Amino acid sequence: MRPVKILTDSCSDLSRDLREKYDIDYARMKTVYDGKEQWASLDFEYYTPKQLYDIMRKGNRILTTQVPPDEFTRIFTEYLDKGFDIVYIGCSLKQSGSVNTGAVVARTLLESHPDANIFCVDSMNACIGEGMLAIKGATYRAQGLGAKEIYDRLVAERKTINEYVTVHSLDSLKRAGRVKASAAFFGNLLGVKPILIADAKGDQLAIKKVKGRQNSLHEIVSMLKETIIDAESQTVYLCHADCEQEEIDTLTQLVKDEIGCKDVHVSYIGPIIGASIGPDAIGIWAYGKEVTFEG
Repeated sequence: MRPVKILTDSCSDLSRDLREKYDIDYARMKTVYDGKEQWASLDFEYYTPKQLYDIMRKGNRILTTQVPPDEFTRIFTEYLDKGFDIVYIGCSLKQSGSVNTGAVVARTLLESHPDANIFCVDSMNACIGEGMLAIKGATYRAQGLGAKEIYDRLVAERKTINEYVTVHSLDSLKRAGRVKASAAFFGNLLGVKPILIADAKGDQLAIKKVKGRQNSLHEIVSMLKETIIDAESQTVYLCHADCEQEEIDTLTQLVKDEIGCKDVHVSYIGPIIGASIGPDAIGIWAYGKEVTFEG
């Protein structure tokens, strides 16, 4: 059986420590600002998190691209030439066409690598929810599963990732066309904070409004507490878009106190998701009950 390489993309928001721990690589998307294209690095090589989010705090918009075909060609070829089968876990097709592009490139490359396999998984998630599925794939690889077995398990489990995110407003998501919500969610009522989930179709969905930022932090913890399964064996992932440290610490402690998980991993929302969701978004992710709600 050929060894397996787990790949994801810039939407996965996997920090370097997680990529190194689980031996995961990623295909890069691009950001576009002030007429200049730049690779969307999960290590913030071209912008610091503060620089990136301050651009948006000043009212400017950063555009994004999906993974270019030549980037898929580069990274797929690198690992095919080393003898790997590949499982690529991509951003939800509801939010990016990268999984389809990857599949097209894969078919072409496999003509010259007839003994290899490339499986492209629509994670039906974004941000660290996508990254969690890549970590799950790496865990199955460590158990000795082959690429097809890993693919089948990830497809079967992708809807068990539970996401709860709060934002100050839906303005950035609305401009980027990345959120489903009724008109009632788009008015910026004073102090009202929307709560987002990844729904059963892979859409980002505004599902609830809460009065006040602190209340919204308590609410996302309460919602996760209702859906998480085997909390004591899990890492809960907390991602944020350059939030104040006090707020990050508050949410981390709430998760520890209310959910009783094994660990909380804290990291930034990266350039691609950040450009869509905007500054000061914060959320938590874990495995739990299968997501069935559709917007």
